Amino acid sequence: MKRLERPRMRQVLCATGVALALLLPGVHAAAQAYPKQAIKIVVPFEPGGTLDVAVRPLGVALAAQMGQPVIVENRAGANGVIGTDYVSKAAPDGYTLLAVTASFALNPGMYKDLKYDVIKDFAPITGLMQGAGFVAIVNAAVPAKTLQELIALDKKSNPKMAFSSPGIGNTIHIASELFNQRAGTHFLHVPYKGSAPSLNAVVSGEVQLAIMPPGIVMPFIRSGKLRALAFTGDKRLPELPDVPTMAEAGVSDFVFQGTWMGLFAPAGTPPAIVNKLHAEVRQALQQPALSQTLTNVAAGYIPDGSPPEQFSKQVQDDVKRYGAILRTFNIKAE
Repeated sequence: MKRLERPRMRQVLCATGVALALLLPGVHAAAQAYPKQAIKIVVPFEPGGTLDVAVRPLGVALAAQMGQPVIVENRAGANGVIGTDYVSKAAPDGYTLLAVTASFALNPGMYKDLKYDVIKDFAPITGLMQGAGFVAIVNAAVPAKTLQELIALDKKSNPKMAFSSPGIGNTIHIASELFNQRAGTHFLHVPYKGSAPSLNAVVSGEVQLAIMPPGIVMPFIRSGKLRALAFTGDKRLPELPDVPTMAEAGVSDFVFQGTWMGLFAPAGTPPAIVNKLHAEVRQALQQPALSQTLTNVAAGYIPDGSPPEQFSKQVQDDVKRYGAILRTFNIKAE
């Protein structure tokens, strides 16, 4: 029997090899022909946030490189779940993509009934931007001029002061809760529907403070409507050289690098198309003009362009890490 099995196995392997040889030219040809039509990048948040303002100039650069329109479409809601679910069900042909922040890795720990699996239902393409940290800001009317003054103010404020975030369970919310823990403060959390309304709440004085990405708060810091008290990165932000890190401001053991921005395709997208998209994004991010634009609109972030394998590992690691933090603070979707 053994003598008969070995030839059969060789025949099966040969047949498989022939099939692959016949298939591969078609796969490569499809990748070479891609794209033949407009590409849609879904941003699952409201317009005006850091991700949105970074993806739009990237889309312009990709359109110029690839010879097809690149359309950015906002599908906001449920901390990015609605738009993400939409892309998970799209055809895996490279024409519907997802640009998202690290909330993508947070949501599995937030929602028990997600209709998609962040690992199984998506093909990571590349990291777009990596965060260096967030800025702790207060409304200009708040009398605290330093972080320690803010902490002292919290202890005697009645009613309690509040911080805003773009919703429940995002990286801004987590950073703020971690700050409360490490600083011993009791600031109240007021969630809003998106980064823009969350920021507007601090600017208008509806809430007193927030911890947010530098890109969206920088214009208001420069205009004097907001005051920066500390930076959550491991070193000072070059755009805010006079603003201390959390450690320098007296809150030790608190470094929060912020969030990442990444690009995904639906699972099943041919690897050749995924690799082509990664190469195109990487090329675009290396353009001096786009790099300068992203530095201006997304201060505190560094252009990335990491390969699919590396970015995939980062996503998987963050799913575990953020899941543990959410359990520690008992943060769940309402």
